[in-house]
Amino acid sequence: MYNLRDSLVLGFFLGIMHGLSQIAYSVPVVPNFTQGSLQSKTETTSVVTETINSIDYNTGYQYSVTGSNIKNTGGSLAPNATDSTSNTVNGVTSTWTTLDTANKPKWEIVNPGAAFQFTETMNGPGLSNQTVIQRTTEIHSVTESTSIFSQ
Repeated sequence: MYNLRDSLVLGFFLGIMHGLSQIAYSVPVVPNFTQGSLQSKTETTSVVTETINSIDYNTGYQYSVTGSNIKNTGGSLAPNATDSTSNTVNGVTSTWTTLDTANKPKWEIVNPGAAFQFTETMNGPGLSNQTVIQRTTEIHSVTESTSIFSQ
């Protein structure tokens, strides 16, 4: 009777002999193609619509007088300012001062009967200009790529 160690050595030896006596077979790997290509095309279209709203406000007043053959009667050259006025729209408060047009300066012609020119201009506070620009931009993009491979 063999002891355990001898049995293990004999089993190991027989396993190696059995493995060495087997014939190994392999199947060759042959690709199914010789060459090829991959083509890709991507098209995207984006439409951007914008509205630009520009608003200009006068926060004070402008008073001007120009001409020829006229003079001030000796009073102030500008009307007195009136009390401030406030307005709140959507939580935004605007305050402005305007002119007392009832008590504006007095002007007279220097040489009666002669030619004269007189221009008096008063621009008060408030909206002076609003520009609205609406535009739509369409962006079209095409990307094409080709990959060629061979063996």
